[in-house]
Amino acid sequence: MLYSLCMELLTAITLGFVQGVTEFLPVASSGPLILLQEWISIDGANAIAYDLVLHIATTIAVLTYFWGDLWVLVQALLRKLSRLPVNDRDLTLAYALLLGTAPAVVIGFVAEAFIGNNIQSTMLIAGMLFVASVFFMYVEWRYVTRQMHEGVTVRRGFWVGCFQAIAFLPGFSRTGATIAGGMLLGLSRYEAARFSFLLAVPITLGAVAHKMIGVLKAGGSIDWQPIIIGGVVACVSAFIVIHFFLSYIRRYTLWPFIWCSVILAAFVGYVSFIS
Repeated sequence: MLYSLCMELLTAITLGFVQGVTEFLPVASSGPLILLQEWISIDGANAIAYDLVLHIATTIAVLTYFWGDLWVLVQALLRKLSRLPVNDRDLTLAYALLLGTAPAVVIGFVAEAFIGNNIQSTMLIAGMLFVASVFFMYVEWRYVTRQMHEGVTVRRGFWVGCFQAIAFLPGFSRTGATIAGGMLLGLSRYEAARFSFLLAVPITLGAVAHKMIGVLKAGGSIDWQPIIIGGVVACVSAFIVIHFFLSYIRRYTLWPFIWCSVILAAFVGYVSFIS
């Protein structure tokens, strides 16, 4: 009995930590989660509940971290609707986020079920991880050779949102895709990362609503205690990762994360090959 409780607690902490760390780093979470699924047996209603709670946790983390920025953007939209004076930069960023959310919403509505049912083999995910790594290598090279960085515009926001839609493919990091897209479009690494995290808010809120419907449909018995513990771990680790990454990206490149993706692609491919 004690052993079983300890294993449940260890599983919850591990899943929460992996979700919190990978959600906001430019390394696809699908790779680590696939490896965990090889070792940890969670199915049925508990698996769906874990998915929901961990996404709620990371959403709370990003909302908490950027609460001040988000409140300013909401006020800018309300002031615009009320025909009051508004800061043009805040309004541009708000419009960019709204328009940048649209491509992922459309692609998710049209293609998510197909991708989930047909593009989930571990070998394919390993290949996509490698393709993503090569793409990020090109982005870093292009960024250094360009040496010209501009601010967020509504047009750039939309195109970053198109890059975000690529993350529906297993093996592509949402954070990595949006940061890379922002860098290609002329944003600095820091501005691209900040916009990527802000753009995560509407997408993760939508994902939470979708997964909540899945939990309600699934029914069955759910052991909520370890799942909530995993959620707390995910929330705290995600908050720390956001702060760390924004500090890191002001001074350094994406290369350490690129090499992590290459190593992860090789490891997932190896696990798939020997399974």
